[in-house]
Amino acid sequence: MSWLLVVALLVGFVVDPSAATDHIVGANHGWNPNINYSLWSGNQTFYVGDLISFRYQKGTHNVFEVNETGYDNCTMDGVSGNWTSGKDFIKLPEARRYYFICGNGFCQQGMKVAITVHPLPHNASSNGSSGRGGTGAQEEASAAALRSRSAAWLAALAVAAAATFC
Repeated sequence: MSWLLVVALLVGFVVDPSAATDHIVGANHGWNPNINYSLWSGNQTFYVGDLISFRYQKGTHNVFEVNETGYDNCTMDGVSGNWTSGKDFIKLPEARRYYFICGNGFCQQGMKVAITVHPLPHNASSNGSSGRGGTGAQEEASAAALRSRSAAWLAALAVAAAATFC
């Protein structure tokens, strides 16, 4: 029965109650010309450790992280990152303003997005929820994920308790 205790402990370590949010740029529209990415980013709340994901046709588009001048002028000023896979997951490691553009000439057609990443709230894990901002479906999905993680923890504890008493 000790193997059940080991399994329960492993499940507990795998379940992360403070998982990062993956923000898919443009939602179902993806990373394409003629999309209002300012409107999209204005409806998101980004925190340190979150991901921003770009989905686009590989070879046609790409993603460059640039500075504010590069963003404003659709140039490569201050390039600090370059992604070309068509399904790019970019971690947001610090609280600051980030600027992303398409470097294949589509920035002038609206393929640019600026986001502000906030520090994690101090009460992120103490109030029984993730404490992270979001809107509508995003909050609902986060709440469902939290319930799922909570259920996994309870199951792991139940298995551990059963293993201890058997």
